[in-house]
Amino acid sequence: MTRVRQAEVAVFGATAGGVCAAVAAAEHGARVLLLEPGAHVGGMTSGGLGYTDVGDLRVLGGAAARFRNAVAEHYGVAPGRYAGPEPQVAEAILLAWLDAAGVELVTGALLTGVAMRGDAIASASFRDLTVEAGVWIDAGYEGDLLAAAGVPYRVGREDRALHGERFAGRREVVPGMHSMPDGVSPFRDDAAGLEPGVLLPQVRAEPMADVGAGDGGVMSYGYRLCLSTASDRIPFDEPAGYDPARWELGRRILAAERARGVERPAGRMVGLEPNLPGGKADGNSLGPFSLSVLDGSAWRYPDADQPERDGIREHHRRHALGLLHFLRTDPAVPPDVRSEIDRWGLAADEFADTGHLPHQLYVREARRMQGRRILTEHDLLGGTVSDDTIALGSYHLDVREVQRAWRWVYEHPRPIAQVVSEGYYSVPVPVYGIPYAALLPPDGVATNLLVSTCVSASHVAFSSIRMEVQYQMLGQAAGTAAALAIAADVAPDRIDVGTLRETLAADGAVLAL
Repeated sequence: MTRVRQAEVAVFGATAGGVCAAVAAAEHGARVLLLEPGAHVGGMTSGGLGYTDVGDLRVLGGAAARFRNAVAEHYGVAPGRYAGPEPQVAEAILLAWLDAAGVELVTGALLTGVAMRGDAIASASFRDLTVEAGVWIDAGYEGDLLAAAGVPYRVGREDRALHGERFAGRREVVPGMHSMPDGVSPFRDDAAGLEPGVLLPQVRAEPMADVGAGDGGVMSYGYRLCLSTASDRIPFDEPAGYDPARWELGRRILAAERARGVERPAGRMVGLEPNLPGGKADGNSLGPFSLSVLDGSAWRYPDADQPERDGIREHHRRHALGLLHFLRTDPAVPPDVRSEIDRWGLAADEFADTGHLPHQLYVREARRMQGRRILTEHDLLGGTVSDDTIALGSYHLDVREVQRAWRWVYEHPRPIAQVVSEGYYSVPVPVYGIPYAALLPPDGVATNLLVSTCVSASHVAFSSIRMEVQYQMLGQAAGTAAALAIAADVAPDRIDVGTLRETLAADGAVLAL
């Protein structure tokens, strides 16, 4: 039997930004329901991204500063002593916020449909639950609610010509820390002339688009692991279904680097710096062969249905466990790397109900709304701060690798097939403003919806906005706007933005420097 629940504000997605949205709306007088498809709250903030990128600390205000202070208070240290808390601590802080604000949390809320009344969302269905609300907030990483409500969106890289962005589209293959070394063949057996052979696992088969062309490619996904050297750590034993042949590319990369005198330590492969409390490390994706999966599977994820997404998540889980076992045991891995990896394991006191792997896949980007105002590279690089700014951003344009492909290199006496990785760049930006209009769908579409995570931005601009502290501040802005809309009995696009900005500032938001 389907239950029907009513709320003044309904937030879909209990990411950290979603929690901040729900808490802000409740603290400003709204009855709030927070709907989470999974079993946990916090998204990446509690799902492995312990080492949190911030940017210019001067812009850190409101909910983001509040979270930072809560972390410091929990550990009895000065704010900023740790770049982030242990995953379980992050979730405990956010759950306490929800409880104190009186927000009702519903987990296992898988979205199955949206019913419209005219140009507004009348209700949304979640398996055995239907929710009716005056204002909706989509705070999920995927943008599922906005898509179901018929809001236009984009996925992946646009063509450079669309917005005239220098950094848009497929990127040039250039050297760098995340780039492939020269001379690594993509084929199981080297091919002669121009006849391709059978590709190795972990190499994308589809040809790369032309430089600058839009190809729909998204940044690679992966699991950010919580690692430990404690005696009770979970060792990187051979996972079920482990296939040594899958890791031939890793052997070739290591051999190519060794031939050039490059010996990367283990810490530069998976991130083994103890940067979290308790001596734990936030395992990151570093170098050309890492926890990031570059075979193009992430490209399908944003518009995939639930079974396909589950399969993609499992593919990424197998990759993470397989990589760690490979680095720990394979004879092709340098002995010092193997011995250092062997000192580490999965933290035994984290993610106990998900096999000690994070409950959240690092979805660096998925859908992006095309709303009232589309932020582009020009806004960020120009440091634009509009009159309706509701948060400030400052982090680099930060695009992780998009694909690992291959190409012919035309050398004498015959062409050489070579693996390449493509897409990574990091470009500094000045402090810039994120306008309220970037949270609003186009005029006349889903008029009672605010979008706080998959905001209206180009692929390039979103690469800076996508940081967790940014989501927290945007969530607070969306929740506050929703409460003001409920109080005034108007749609979110009809509230007084000056009042919104004053309210946010009173709650600690930084809207200008």
